[in-house]
Amino acid sequence: MGEPSIKTPTKKSKKGELSKFQKEKNKEMASERIFVEHLIRLLKIFRVASERFRLNPSKYEQIIMTISGLVRQRKWSVSSTIINNLT
Repeated sequence: MGEPSIKTPTKKSKKGELSKFQKEKNKEMASERIFVEHLIRLLKIFRVASERFRLNPSKYEQIIMTISGLVRQRKWSVSSTIINNLT
């Protein structure tokens, strides 16, 4: 189902159940997916990344890379603050 590079979870048939292995693989996929979805949410905090891009198309990559860098910096700052508060 889907494109070769897109992972989709195993669906339960109407009459059957998923095996333990299938359930574990679905859970792994869900944890990967939620991580990516949280990053997308962080990117969308910047309106330019969440709406239609209205600037010069040649600047798109530079702007997205800058936003990605800011999100990465923010994520590491928050993580280090949490770690420091635990010690």
